Amino acid sequence: MTAPATGLATAAEPEGFAVVCEGVWLIAGFARPQRMLSWAPYRPGYQVATRVAWLEVRNRDLGPDVDAAAFLAERLRARGLGSAIGLMTSTCLADHCRATARRDGVTARCLVTLGLGNAERVGSRRPQPAGKPAVGTVNLLCHVDRALTDAALLEAVSVAVAARTAAILEASYRPAGATGPATGTGTDCIVIACPAEGAPDAPPECYAGMHTAVGEAIGAAVLAATGQAAAGWLQRYGPEARAQATAEIG
Repeated sequence: MTAPATGLATAAEPEGFAVVCEGVWLIAGFARPQRMLSWAPYRPGYQVATRVAWLEVRNRDLGPDVDAAAFLAERLRARGLGSAIGLMTSTCLADHCRATARRDGVTARCLVTLGLGNAERVGSRRPQPAGKPAVGTVNLLCHVDRALTDAALLEAVSVAVAARTAAILEASYRPAGATGPATGTGTDCIVIACPAEGAPDAPPECYAGMHTAVGEAIGAAVLAATGQAAAGWLQRYGPEARAQATAEIG
């Protein structure tokens, strides 16, 4: 469900994250450091962090002469989020969606923002209109309450990508000029998080594929949150409004 929140992201769930949505910021905060893997524009790759932060922007914020990565880094540091994993989107942050899935004692939680104004079908690229770039992206965080090895984190990312793609395919959105239904956008980003340390009697999980409880929980949480977010976007920006959404809302 869509779940805006207020206050500071400090009172995190013991095994999950607290969510704060204030103005142009959406912040997921953990009570303890987590290992994270992503291709986020700020602090990508393998990292340890306690927060993941989204910044909402508009076309006017990112002109042709603006270095988007430097812009995001400056805004994060000014907000006291220099140690966070940083994401950026034109999607309305108040429309974020969350889902939780539990499988055989493993819990996964997903937080997603979604806009399909920049939608693409994998294996093709739509022409970008001059002076009117398409915007919008799918940014998601999925946390699983089991420590994972480096390889398992990579496998968890692959499961989350598959779930995101399945959810968008099920939405059956076909943007103008596409060769088939959209499978994502040109700027999607996924962050997978897990505890930085496992329980004393439980070493990190070595596998996170779809035959494991870890992979099943991650897939179910991402599928549910992304599916709800896609349905909400299509409801808000139906066929008659998609041209405007592509131009500004995302």
